[in-house]
Amino acid sequence: MEADGLPVPRRYWAIAAIVLAISMSVLDSTIANIALPSIARDFRIAHAASVWVINAYQLAILVALLPLASLGEAVGYRRVSQAGLALFTLASLACAFAPSFDALCLARTIQGLGAAGIMSVNVALVRYTYPQHRLGRAIGINAFVVASSSAIGPTVASAILAVAQWRWLFAVNVPIGVVAIAIAIYALPATERVPRSLSYVGTALNAGAFVLLVTGLQTFAHERTETFAVAQIAAGGILAYALVRHQRGSSAPLLPLDLLRIPLFRLSVATSICSFIAQMAALVALPFEIQQLGHSAVQTGLLMTPWSVAVALTAPIAGRLADRYHPGILGGAGLVTLSVGLLLLATIPHPGTTWDFIWRMAVCGAGFGLFQSPNNRAMLASAPRLRSGAAGGMLSTARLSGQTIGAAGVAILFRHYAPRGAEMALYIAAVFAMAAAMVSISRLRSPAANHGPS
Repeated sequence: MEADGLPVPRRYWAIAAIVLAISMSVLDSTIANIALPSIARDFRIAHAASVWVINAYQLAILVALLPLASLGEAVGYRRVSQAGLALFTLASLACAFAPSFDALCLARTIQGLGAAGIMSVNVALVRYTYPQHRLGRAIGINAFVVASSSAIGPTVASAILAVAQWRWLFAVNVPIGVVAIAIAIYALPATERVPRSLSYVGTALNAGAFVLLVTGLQTFAHERTETFAVAQIAAGGILAYALVRHQRGSSAPLLPLDLLRIPLFRLSVATSICSFIAQMAALVALPFEIQQLGHSAVQTGLLMTPWSVAVALTAPIAGRLADRYHPGILGGAGLVTLSVGLLLLATIPHPGTTWDFIWRMAVCGAGFGLFQSPNNRAMLASAPRLRSGAAGGMLSTARLSGQTIGAAGVAILFRHYAPRGAEMALYIAAVFAMAAAMVSISRLRSPAANHGPS
């Protein structure tokens, strides 16, 4: 086992396996969205029911992230990643040949569990692949891949659906997965292990809390049964409290309470959640706002592209800067830029020219890209090396939790303030981005994580 990163060229093979795995798992969060009408038509189900193709995948990831991160510390990160990649690949094949809608949802749930295995230890493997003094650069590459994969999902789906059935959206993962598994077996680094057993009670409480909280938010957004939604959210909150109480005495808890006691880690988690609420609220609301201003669906997709392009260009640069500058400064500057960009989009004049949208979208993307890599580096580097799995699991949990809250929040606004829901969502997203900036700047009172080996 290498003390501080892998030697070249094995390092490049390892990062290739990590990138292939994480890009597939993130891409599959969005790639199926555009095929939902076709899936509903083929299986003769309601459009609303077809959304469970997305929900089953996302819920499985959220439920399994923290337990699998904890398992990775006990059995080794490469084992969890390889098992997750193999499960994801096999489940993709099952999705492609699903004979019924129920079978498809079951396969998507299994695919989500595989994706959770990949995501839960992804950044921990990055930490063991690159030397500590280049950690920011490596995380910048990782952030670039995550952001790009998330953004190009609809584009990739459109290209596949132009020449093939929706089943090929899942089948295409199989050959890529096989190649990634072959590289991973050869190249992924061996890591230290912490001998301990998985907490089954903690896992059950974690699963129950996330399922009830997420489904409660979705019920609140899409149904008229507010009482049931509130009951679900309250029950989820009770289970979350029980999880905290159960894990409080553990030296290496499933819910990383030990890491949350570290000021830099705790503030970076809060910054991440607030920022991803802002990002997802904006990305869900913007298509509606753009089309209300008179643009077509095709134009909408093109007008949103500068956001993802700017993130992809900025994230690697921010990763390099993160190795030299405090994350509070970089994150604060990026999130203030994002907030300003969202306010500019919310106040865009009617009908809005192409250029009006392009430069405002680019401002938002550049701000988000400047924040993401330094924030991820701060979360990972502030944790002890042996707790890299828990730090990585919390990083992904913060991202997905923020995105889930942001999407549900926009749906609630649409339900109660339909005519101006998209515009209001952009204003609220700007407020969350500015709140995240303030939290990020408050990290200046905490020393930056050590750049040397830990």
